[in-house]
Amino acid sequence: MIKGLDCHMELIQGLLQPTAWPESVTEIRHIETHISTVLLTGEYAYKIKKPIDLGFLDFSTLARRKHFCEEEIRLNSRLAPQIYRDVVPITGTPSQPRIGGAGQVIEYAVRMNQFEPDALLSNHLDLLTAERIDQLAQIVADFHGRIAVADLNQSFGTVQTIFAPMAENFVQIRALIDLSDADQQQLNQLESWTKGELESLSNLLTTRRAQGHIRECHGDMHLGNIALVDGEILIFDGIEFAPNLRWIDTISEIAFLIMDLQEKKQSNLAQRFLNSYLAITGDYEGLSVLPFYQAYRAMVRAKVDVIRLQQPDLSPNEQDSVRADYRAYLAQAEGYTCEVEPALIITHGLSGSGKSTAIMALLNELSAIQIRSDIERKRLASLAASANSGSALCQGIYHPQATENTYSHLKQLAEIIIKAGYVAIVDATFLKHSHRLSFHELAQELGVPFLILDFEVPEDMLRKRINQRLAEGGDPSEANQDVLNTQLINQQPLMLDEEILSIKITPENKVEAGEIKRFLKHQSATFKN
Repeated sequence: MIKGLDCHMELIQGLLQPTAWPESVTEIRHIETHISTVLLTGEYAYKIKKPIDLGFLDFSTLARRKHFCEEEIRLNSRLAPQIYRDVVPITGTPSQPRIGGAGQVIEYAVRMNQFEPDALLSNHLDLLTAERIDQLAQIVADFHGRIAVADLNQSFGTVQTIFAPMAENFVQIRALIDLSDADQQQLNQLESWTKGELESLSNLLTTRRAQGHIRECHGDMHLGNIALVDGEILIFDGIEFAPNLRWIDTISEIAFLIMDLQEKKQSNLAQRFLNSYLAITGDYEGLSVLPFYQAYRAMVRAKVDVIRLQQPDLSPNEQDSVRADYRAYLAQAEGYTCEVEPALIITHGLSGSGKSTAIMALLNELSAIQIRSDIERKRLASLAASANSGSALCQGIYHPQATENTYSHLKQLAEIIIKAGYVAIVDATFLKHSHRLSFHELAQELGVPFLILDFEVPEDMLRKRINQRLAEGGDPSEANQDVLNTQLINQQPLMLDEEILSIKITPENKVEAGEIKRFLKHQSATFKN
């Protein structure tokens, strides 16, 4: 070990003594990471950066550690102001340190309000309900909407800057771990794929930068950095040490969280988070770069595991566990390189027929992206999904021309989603034959399977559901009894050639993902033949 780490360990041992603290401390616990030590005193947590230089971070001098402590407070106060308090000096000597006090400063610490480690969502996957995932998506989307946008005169978000940390992952992994021939081949293939994707996506990445998608993000958003404290979701411990790792595409940010959920066998919640986030932000074009960033994020975790293997205090069992994690992340990164089969699914049904509810249950198994007409109609009018437009029947955002504009917009989004390699599910009434035909023609143009989910619900049940939905509030749909009356009069039932492309869904006959997959697979086989 280098002398700096020797001093750090001596300092930590000194801080484990109650005399080092200005407040009454009866028990002190400490948590080690590869870049810092956190001391838990009961009321506060003190994070002390290790005097190390890993290339992608440099805490080698006291001045740099002070600067990054201050940056940590600034950046993390954006999402967790309840936790982050201030930067405190440590005086005395490494063997007899003192938190605060007079004298020469030998170290700095970030002081936070302490919460129990069990509050971390990574430790309690049972706390990850669908409602909390939706809430998390709203928090992240709101955060991305208000944070600073990168100055185009700086290099953040350029193709070269994006690739730099990706290339560094491969270099550092090779330097820190002995690789078998098979491991080396796997790493080479991942590196080659990354370079190929970077080249094919370069124009889109450049466009996204120009459009303002490079922002000062959190940078390290995974379940280990998200806690549930007093029933409130808190996202903490963002990246302070490397600006190029936080001034990133917002899709790269969510790619980390989605990858982490998938790694923890929570793919259903990962898909729900993705859909919720996209519904709020409307950033469907970001889907084209999502797998690219997901593979990168899996490689980041693999690199962290390799760095952890360098810790001298790991037991043989812990080393085996870390190596297993490393290999699992490599396999996960490899999974994002695989081609997928997109498709186009539309719904057909009156307001209140349960379209959105049924689709939500299908998203994960179909790896699908849902686009709701109720949300996109309001987005076109610069309204939030939950906003009341105040539009009368066939007026305002429900004027016939506005409806045509909405279906045209939905068609554009469906094409974006399909070209990104996903199943697009367009959630709208599709009561007019011309609208259904237009989407069927799109599927034919793109060469993907097409399916109509045909919802049939008795009129009395529709009326009951609409009244209940309006009473509860919070749903993007503004459909009322007058709207339903108009739909009943003007609806155009499926034609014979449409019925063979449909699956009927009733209150008694629920649709399952397996049935849809078989239908799509049959159509796909027909295309190939």
